[in-house]
Amino acid sequence: MSMHTPEAPATLSPPVPLDTAKRSRRSVFVRRPFFTIAVIVTVAYLVAALFAPQVAPFDPVTQDFNVMMQPPTAAHLFGTDSYGQDILSRVIYGARFALIIGIFAVLIGAAGGLVIGLAAGLSGGASEWALMRLIDAILALPSLILAVAFIAILGQGVDKVVIAVGLSMIGPFARTVRSDVLQVRVQLFIEAAQLMSIPYLRVVWRHVLPNVIFPLAVQVTIRISEAILVSSSLSFLGIGVTPPTPDWGLMIAEGRDFVSFAPWMSAMPGFALALLLIALTIVGDGIREEFDPKLRKDS
Repeated sequence: MSMHTPEAPATLSPPVPLDTAKRSRRSVFVRRPFFTIAVIVTVAYLVAALFAPQVAPFDPVTQDFNVMMQPPTAAHLFGTDSYGQDILSRVIYGARFALIIGIFAVLIGAAGGLVIGLAAGLSGGASEWALMRLIDAILALPSLILAVAFIAILGQGVDKVVIAVGLSMIGPFARTVRSDVLQVRVQLFIEAAQLMSIPYLRVVWRHVLPNVIFPLAVQVTIRISEAILVSSSLSFLGIGVTPPTPDWGLMIAEGRDFVSFAPWMSAMPGFALALLLIALTIVGDGIREEFDPKLRKDS
């Protein structure tokens, strides 16, 4: 006589709270108006940088001594500098150099930080200790001081600034990656993969790396503004981008001697730089708050 075992009742997932469901249906652009405005401003800078030759009314390096230090007019909306160059055109082209330096410098820092952070988090022992002391040495100095040191070795120029700023940002990325790797290493699915005799490199590639890449990408969006600020500071100090390259930091430095009677020379690029940094910071914070798994878990 066969025994009939009753099937276990299907487990029901807990109902989603009403406020959470409404929140998920609402777009992030509706829930975060400041984030939406910051995205619009950032996109506007990107468009201006990509289409600078079509958007800029004048050549950014063309000099016209007949209109030197002319205040804002209908012909020159942002005025002209001491060489008769159109400041609006130089600000538009400056957005291109600022974003190029910021994006590529952060990518260099993220790549270096990913390699060092993975090695430190996975190695353990003396290797981890040595790599962590290297990271601590990088973090002991501000990014600007490190960038100045690298510029002194590499020399001046846009490409040199990209490398110098990127190298100075390896430390924060490396510490973030190492922290994430240490959290992933103790997960049960990593232990299960090791018990199944899966090759170690395959475990790292398929299980550790995907759990590290996304938090790293979030950090990339946050630190672009820092890279732009450091590169502009180098140019302001006269050791970054060389004239006549239309760089915002260089333009601010050139106009500081004339600020008493031609304030637009420094004010216009300074305002453009401040607006982009604020927009990028708000965008980065919004992305982190929306998509960072740690913050979503805590909320």
